[in-house]
Amino acid sequence: MGTGAITGYVDVAQLVLYAFWLFFAALIWYLARENRREGYPLETHTGAKLNGWIGIPEPKTYRLHDGSEIQVPSGSAGEQTGRGERTYPNEGAPIEPIGNPLLAGVGSGAWSARADHPDMDAHGQPKIRPLAVMPGFEVSENDPDPRGMPVIDAKGNSAGTVRELWVDGPEMMFRYLDVEIADGSRRALVPMTFCRITRDAVYVHALMAHQWTDVPATKSPDTITLLEEEKISAYFGAGLLYAEPSRTDPLI
Repeated sequence: MGTGAITGYVDVAQLVLYAFWLFFAALIWYLARENRREGYPLETHTGAKLNGWIGIPEPKTYRLHDGSEIQVPSGSAGEQTGRGERTYPNEGAPIEPIGNPLLAGVGSGAWSARADHPDMDAHGQPKIRPLAVMPGFEVSENDPDPRGMPVIDAKGNSAGTVRELWVDGPEMMFRYLDVEIADGSRRALVPMTFCRITRDAVYVHALMAHQWTDVPATKSPDTITLLEEEKISAYFGAGLLYAEPSRTDPLI
């Protein structure tokens, strides 16, 4: 027998290979199981819960940087968001929103029940604040400053005027535009990802001008919570599909 051989048919290299396969399979199973700490079990339209053969891990408590603790899985589904009905009774059928499709929480307007407090930085301060209260930040002289610019909707109508920018301090980037809507009744935040800024206007094609009145508001004038971020982004996301009937009509 050669060096490393245990028998005429098994050697150390072969055992090491088998051990690696077992380890790698166990690692995949562990990671797949840990991935189910949030969002599981799945639920069918009848309310039946689906755990799958991998199952759900045991609850584990995590201590966050602010000293608070969170346990996942928590056993709570949180605030339910979707208000829709199936177009057909079979599994996988499309869901049509009920009521205002921009607020129904289905399709491109779905959102998660995140914590209702601001995202905090390492110093315990809210990450996202208006530019006016963030010393040391300003709009680059090489870029257009959207403050004072009109906001134009998908039909070319004026939806309002930009009054302020909200900046993410740790990431050093603008997250929202603070818009005074056209009728002057309120202010609304729009995520920068839905904006196209030119030299003379800001274009937001996700919504029509009259739909800005229902954009979810923030509780505080100078902070935004994680839950509020979800709802605001979902509202504009829903607009991409539901702002007007033609967006859901067939192409042909």
